[in-house]
Amino acid sequence: MPSRSHGRDGAAAVESDTATTGREQLRQRVIEATIDLLTREGRDAVTTRAVAVAAGVQPPAIYRLFGDKDGLLDAVAEHGFTTFLAAKLVDPDPQDPIEDLRTGWDLAVEFGLANPALYTLMYSEPTRETSAAFKTGMEILMGRIRRLAASGWLRVDEELAATLIHATARGAVLTWLSLPEDRRDPALLTTLRESMITAVTNQEPTVQEPGPAGAARALRAALPEQTTLSSAEQHLLREWLNRLASDGSGRA
Repeated sequence: MPSRSHGRDGAAAVESDTATTGREQLRQRVIEATIDLLTREGRDAVTTRAVAVAAGVQPPAIYRLFGDKDGLLDAVAEHGFTTFLAAKLVDPDPQDPIEDLRTGWDLAVEFGLANPALYTLMYSEPTRETSAAFKTGMEILMGRIRRLAASGWLRVDEELAATLIHATARGAVLTWLSLPEDRRDPALLTTLRESMITAVTNQEPTVQEPGPAGAARALRAALPEQTTLSSAEQHLLREWLNRLASDGSGRA
């Protein structure tokens, strides 16, 4: 027969779980109310008092949950990154890695255009790009880039490619949103996307061309997946591949 102390411990655990669930539900309700307010009335309308009214809570509850208004906005931005991440389509083995890159870029831009106020908040401060969901999204992008490199399609260094892809998508959305509606030409988005494709990819896989640069980039992209070499050996090989991957024109 269970002791009374064990019974009390079990009850306390249930009460703790219930309290945690209730807190998370309340937190989610406040975040959703903030997004609704942000979408309908803009960022200036997002005050702790207005959010409290919209969420049906007292203002002190917001401070207990988020610390302050900045903490609330950070949580809303994180929710945005998580929502976008859930919508990402990931093909681990695409037939056409360049078309896969186009699809990913289009998805990012479409999310921004469909959620202008939320997207602007998400990217209004660089510190928000340290969030867990943002980092996971960047890991998905790096996976696309490594597949390009491994098959010889990547024209520039992987980190530079990631920066170019992210910057053009972000710039496309924010520029589009800054324009009057009668000046929003879809050709802007297409041209930016294709300029990015030209900048980061080759017209033909470089592993089919003479010379070591393309082969070195392809092998470098495949290094994280191999388990034969030690960490020190991988480090040394990567240094050699970095030198070989440079073709003398500033590419690496």
